[in-house]
Amino acid sequence: MAIAIAIVSCHHLAILSRPLVTIKLSGWAGSPIEQKLLKQVLQDFEAQHPVIKVKYEVISDQYMDVIKTRLVGEAAPDVFYLDALEAPFLMSQNVLEPLDTYITPEFDLGDFEENLLNSFQYQSHIYGLPKDYSTLALFYNQKAFSNVGLSSPPTTWDELRNYSQRLTGKLNKYGFGESIELARQGYKIKAFSGQMIDTDGYAAFASDASLQGLQLVIDQYQKDRTSAQKSDVGTSSGSEMFGQNKVAMVIEGNWAIPYLTATFPQIDFATAEVPSINNKKGTMVFTVAYVMNKQTQHKAAAWELISYLTGKEGMEKWTGTGFALPTRKSVARKLGYEQDRLRSPLVAGVNYATPWQVGKNPSAIVNNFDNQFVSAMLGEQTLKRAMLQAQNAANQQIQAME
Repeated sequence: MAIAIAIVSCHHLAILSRPLVTIKLSGWAGSPIEQKLLKQVLQDFEAQHPVIKVKYEVISDQYMDVIKTRLVGEAAPDVFYLDALEAPFLMSQNVLEPLDTYITPEFDLGDFEENLLNSFQYQSHIYGLPKDYSTLALFYNQKAFSNVGLSSPPTTWDELRNYSQRLTGKLNKYGFGESIELARQGYKIKAFSGQMIDTDGYAAFASDASLQGLQLVIDQYQKDRTSAQKSDVGTSSGSEMFGQNKVAMVIEGNWAIPYLTATFPQIDFATAEVPSINNKKGTMVFTVAYVMNKQTQHKAAAWELISYLTGKEGMEKWTGTGFALPTRKSVARKLGYEQDRLRSPLVAGVNYATPWQVGKNPSAIVNNFDNQFVSAMLGEQTLKRAMLQAQNAANQQIQAME
C-alpha cells in the first residue's frame, strides 16, 4: 500500500513539475446557453489536464475572414472550429495539421458517422474531427394536421404538395415554408442524379437532372401557391415562419427544436424524415469540426483538447442537453437520440444526407445560385435561364481565382 501511495505521489509530482501550457481555442458565437455549456466542458477538460489551460475566444463577426487572415499572419489559434463548407479550401492550403498520426485505436475513429468524417478528409489525411451536426427534417403542426383530417406526415414530395394544398388557408396561411438557399436545395438537385458541383469543383447545378429537382420548388410556389418564403410572411427564418403559425410545415434542422420549444411553447409540433423525391430519400447534413493550426507550438496539448472534446466523454457532455447531435454513434445511442420523439428523424437522415460542401470556392457557387434562384422563384426569369446565368457567373469567378 505504501509503495502504491509512493508511486501515485511521484506521478502527481511529475504532472505538477511539467510547465503550464496555454492553448487558444476559437469559435463563433452560439446561443448564451451553448456558450455556457462549452465553458463547462472546457472546465472539465482543465480539471482532468491540470497542466493545460484553455483560452477560449469568440469571433463574433466575419469568422472565416478573421481565421484566414490570422493563418497568413501566423497568429491563428491553436485549435478552432471549421465548418464543412469551408473545409476543402483550408485543407488544400497546407495550414492545418493532419490528425492521422495522433489518432490511436483507443480513440475509436470508427465510432464516428462516416458521412460526417468524410467532409474533413483530403488526399488521404484527416484534418478535422466533427464535433456535432444537424440534418434537416420535416417539422409539422399537429393541430393544423388534425384540423384538416391528416393523421400522419407526408412520406413523398407529391404527398407534401397535396398536404400543402389541404392546409393552405386554414389554420395557417400557407401549407409549407420554403427556404430557397442552395444549402437547403442540394438534396433536391441530387434526387434526379444532378450535382451541385462537378469533379473539378465547378458549378454544375444547371443540368437538366438538377433542374428537375428545383422545378418542384418553383411549381409549388408559382402554380400551387401553397408555399411561402420567409420574406413573404415577414419573418427572418423558417423556424420563425412555423412558430408564428404562418405555415403548417417547414424543413429545418435540430436547432429549431430548442428555439420552438422556448419561443413558441404553445405550438404542438412533431418531426419526420424529409419526404422522398423520385423514390429517393434525401436531406442535407451540416457539420463543424475541431481542427489544429499547423503552426501551433503546442501540438500535443492541442491534440489533448481535440481528443477530449470529440472523445466519448467530452461529446456526451457537449451534446447531452440536445442543443447539438453527437457525431459518435455510441454517444447518440447512449443519449437515446435514435428513439427521441423529435430527434430520431434527424439522426435517421445522417447516412443518406448530402453534406453541405461545394468545393474550394463555396462563396462563388452559393452566392450566384441564391441570387438567381430567388429571381426564378419570383417569375422574373425561367428556372433554366436563371441557373445557367448563376452557373456561368460562378465558374467565371472560380476560373479568375485559380
